[in-house]
This record gives sequence, structure tokens and C-alpha cells, in this order.
Amino acid sequence: MNANQPSLSIVIPVFNEEEWITRSVTAVVAATRQAEWPAEIIVVDDGSTDGTPQALVQLAAEHGIVVITQANKGRFAARRTGLAKASGEMLLLVDSRIIVDESALAFLKNQLRAHPDRRVWTGHVRIDDDGNPYSGFLSAMVKIPWRRYFGNPRLMSFSIDEFDVFPKGTGYFAAPRALFEQATEQFESLYDDQRLASDDTRLLRWIAERERIWLAPEFSCTYHGRDSLAKFTKHAFFRGTTFVDGYLQSKGPARRGLFAVVGVGLASVALLLRRPKTAIAVGMAGSAAAGVAVRRFGATKSEAKAFARLLPLFGFSFLAGALRGLALAARRRR
Repeated sequence: MNANQPSLSIVIPVFNEEEWITRSVTAVVAATRQAEWPAEIIVVDDGSTDGTPQALVQLAAEHGIVVITQANKGRFAARRTGLAKASGEMLLLVDSRIIVDESALAFLKNQLRAHPDRRVWTGHVRIDDDGNPYSGFLSAMVKIPWRRYFGNPRLMSFSIDEFDVFPKGTGYFAAPRALFEQATEQFESLYDDQRLASDDTRLLRWIAERERIWLAPEFSCTYHGRDSLAKFTKHAFFRGTTFVDGYLQSKGPARRGLFAVVGVGLASVALLLRRPKTAIAVGMAGSAAAGVAVRRFGATKSEAKAFARLLPLFGFSFLAGALRGLALAARRRR
């Protein structure tokens, strides 16, 4: 093995994703083969109750992956379990709804060999919104805060000073295993229940304070979002809670956005209770304007339409989740 080509461990946490886990693992295996980069693949089943365990038995037999089963403790705990088992110098985190592009790991390997200082990578994530308005909403929404990259995707990096305005996440993320271990050791949520914690923002902020985070269109994948109204609403509620944990204590545009969402949301609820017709009219006008705005930021026509239609539902669900987060943080502080 080349001296500048580190050994690789891939950790995939999964919970009730029988529809996606086979596709996710198969794509990872294909990418490692094209890259000619042997990898240890560890899948942590976080207490799934659907057909995921049976799918993992078949995947282990077919691809030789390591499967670890634990009671449901949340994604952060599942990743820590996988991290404790991993032995590679480089760690790649992949979520079960992520389909890694076949050439992505070859690009990463070549970057690490040619530029050993580029050690930390967050993925270029495409959101599959073909016929799925819920994914279309998400695809449009991320183009607003992260327009500096998505307006012109290219090889680049950022540090903590620019953290809020560039895309990042641990759903598809690579870093030296030792560095990620240090980040998890210092991790502390605002909540007692770590299943509700922001298990990416806090970790990534710690890393960004120490090393630049790189991204490029070639280190790419496709994300498949929720496909029903109930799943979309539940996920928005959950994201509201994790957003508070990730940004409440961090100065910057994201925290200002959080306060704005809470303020506008509470004002909207008050208006809805006092003058429902006026509130509905204002909401419809605001949603239409938001749809026009995201088109200017690069959203497609279908994405903008989905964004306008789903924004009120997402807003109220996210607000409810954020209020839950604030209450949980206050409870723990007391």
C-alpha cells in the first residue's frame, strides 16, 4: 500500500431502513472496488424492528461486512459503537440513505495521496427529488444558506470562521479516525437524551476549529429523503430539536436564524389564533415569495413549487421541535 494511502474503515449506522441499507452498502462496496482501496465496512444496527436485520445477514454473507447489533440509542451512540470497532487510519461515515457515487472514493484516495494535508472531507450531497416533493423541498432549502458553494460547486475548503455558510454533515464524512475519536470524546449535548442531540454540528465545529474541512463535487453521493407527509413532518420536528443543540451556543448566522424562526413562528401562531383569515393570507403570500426566492438561488421549478407548498408545514413542525429543544436545554441546565 502507498505510504500516503491510509487504511480505511467505513461505519454505517442504521435504524429501520430495510428499503435503503442494501443499496447503500452495495454502493459503498462498488466504490471501494473501483478505488482499489480495501475497506473494513462496519454496519451498526441501532435496534431496528423492520426487515433491516435480515437484510444485514444477507449483506454480511455476500460482502463480508461486520454487523453489530445494539438496542436503540440513537445515531451518535451507533457511530461510537462502530468507531470503537474500527481499525482503519481513515474513517468514512455513511448514512443508510446515502448512495455513494462509484468514483467518489477513488477521488478521495487520490487527494489523500497527493495532498496529505487535506485530511478532512465533507461530501457533495445531491438530493434525489425525482417525483418526491419532500426531497424537492429539502433540495431547495439547502441552496439558501449554502449558496456560496452550490451556486458554483468546486474544490474548496473552509474553517470555523465560515462554518455556517458552507455545506457539511456527518451523513457522508471522512476524517482521520484518531481526530474523530477526539471529537467524540469531548462531545457534550445540551440534552440528557443523546438520541435527540446534534451529533454532527457540534462534532464538526470542534474539528473545524483545528483543521480545514474540504469538499468537492467529485467526493459525491445521492441522498434519498423521506417519501411521505408523516415522515417529512416527523423529521422536521426532529431537526428543529437537533438544530437548537447544534447552534444555540454558537454565535453566527445560524443562531440568528434560529432566533428568527422562533420569533416569527410564535408571532404567526398568535396571529392565527386571533385572526385566522389574515394569518392564512399572509402565510400563502409568504410561501409564494419564498418559492420565488429559492428559484433565484438555483432551485428548479419543481423544487421551488415544493418549497412554497410545504414551507408552512415544515415551519410549524420545525418550530415545535425547536421549542422542545429549548425546553430540554433549560431542564438540563436547571
